[in-house]
Formats: sequence, C-alpha cells, structure tokens
Amino acid sequence: MADEALSAGAVARRLGVAVTTLRTWHQRYGLGPGEHVPGHHRRYTPADLARLEVMRRLTAEGVTPAEAARWARQSPVDVPPTAGRDATAARDGGGATIPVGRAGPVARGLARAAMRLDSVSVGRTIEESIATGGVVATWEKLLRPVLTGIGERHAATAALIEVEHLFSRCVTEAFAVVTRANPTGGLPRILLSCTNDEQHTLPLEALAAALAEAGVGCRMLGARVPVASLVAAVTRTAPAAVVLWSHLRTTANPAQLTAVLAVPNRPLLVLAAGPGWWDDTLPAGVVRPVSLAEAVSLALAVRDSLDGSPPG
Repeated sequence: MADEALSAGAVARRLGVAVTTLRTWHQRYGLGPGEHVPGHHRRYTPADLARLEVMRRLTAEGVTPAEAARWARQSPVDVPPTAGRDATAARDGGGATIPVGRAGPVARGLARAAMRLDSVSVGRTIEESIATGGVVATWEKLLRPVLTGIGERHAATAALIEVEHLFSRCVTEAFAVVTRANPTGGLPRILLSCTNDEQHTLPLEALAAALAEAGVGCRMLGARVPVASLVAAVTRTAPAAVVLWSHLRTTANPAQLTAVLAVPNRPLLVLAAGPGWWDDTLPAGVVRPVSLAEAVSLALAVRDSLDGSPPG
C-alpha cells in the first residue's frame, strides 16, 4: 500500500485543485489521507483519492461542499474504520439525501424513503399524491424531481442503481393501479410507443395513467420498438393519435416520425414527446409537447374532435 499512496501535492495535481483545498476538505469534512507512517507525512490511499474525485465532481456541479462530502464518504470504496458513522449512514440511507430542487417536503420525504429502499413508504406516498392531486401533478411536482435527483447522483457517483430500480418499480405499480381503476371502454384511440432503442418508459406510463384518469383509452407498446413494428401497429389499429417517446438525442430518429406520417389513414395527431427530440429536426405536422400536461391536453382535444364534443 505504501507504494500506491500519494502525497498531497500529487493528489492535488491529479484532481486539478490546490493543496490548500485538500487541507480544507480534510479539516472540515474528514476527507483526509488515510495512511500514516510514523515519522512521515500522512499519504493518500487509492480509496482516499476515489472519494476526493467524487468530492471534486459534485462541487464542480454546484453541490454544496458539505453535501458533496457526505456523498463522497459513502461512495463505493473501502471506508476507513474512523468513518464508521458515515459508513452506517451510507448503508441505511440515514443522513444522505437525493436533491429535489425546489420540490416540497413530500418530495424530500419520498427521496429519503427511496434511499432507505423502503418500497412500502414510497408506494404509499405516490398513491396518496395521486388520490389527492391526480397523475399529472404527482408526476410534475413529486416524481420527476426525485427521478432527476437520483439520475444526477448516479451520474456523479456511479451509485444508486438499486435506488433507481426500486423507485421506478414503485412508480410503475402506482400508475398501473390508476389504469386498472379507470376502465375507458371502447377501442383505445391513442398509441404510445418508445423509439427504437429507447428504454425509458416511465413518462409514457405516466401519460397512460393520466389519460385513463381522464377517460381516454390507449395502447402501450413500451420500450425499444423498431420502426417496422411501430408502423405495423399504427396500420393495424388506426389510432387517432400516436405518441413517440425519446429520452435521449441518440434515440430520436426523425425517420421514425416520417414513417408514421406515411401510413395510410395517418393519425390525426403525431406527438414527438421527450427531451431527445429537437424542434428543428421534426417533420412537418409533428407536434412536440413540452410537458405531460400538454400531452394530455392535446390527446383530449383529439378525443373531443372525434366525439364532436366542445373542448373541455
């Protein structure tokens, strides 16, 4: 281990920070060198360096030093015995938080429950929010902030995959309850699909639940739908509206939209939903909703036009 340990100067050069910054992180937040050879200066071990790299990334992204230090101490490396209290906090989620921006106390409590992997509390909180505020408000004010916070922490630390999976499953189950509780009757008029290679389905599940809540039926094709399969589904079911979701720019191929528009008896409305799409790449006649609420509103407008009902 002695051969691998680094001086403060070497660590500062690797991280691109000043030695005085390292000293501050050590004195204020306990992120100091872990190896001590009598008669010599303390030196930084590879585990120390890994934590400091997390600290540097998070502070560069605007996270406060105190919060960044908490995440650095719980990063997936061997924690020295002197950090036992922080290691315990990392295991059970105590003292660690997922940032939720300006979302309220309910979102913060939901984030804490997610960190504890408390699926019962997560599910109950989501269900109560849907019951009191509806699907759209729950998605925009509660679920999106927590999902965004989990994503940011994962990008910075490569951790929290287990949190993301558990939380996503709870969201899926809650939306499924809404859909089952609101049978729409008749043939579904809306087709929901991810683009080819797109795996993020939660926003489409939110839209399906919101439509069910409003009495509009839909078909959900789910993740990673090849364009040929999408065209076959549109041709077979003749939907009034098609929603094509892309979370990432790399999965937002405008040719998929063009293929839908070329289908005989094309849908009245084609929506390119999600941050993957850019307005200047969309084919003529495609609409890009900026929020779940707008997507629901557009779908309701299509329903009303088919029913001959005035827009509500």
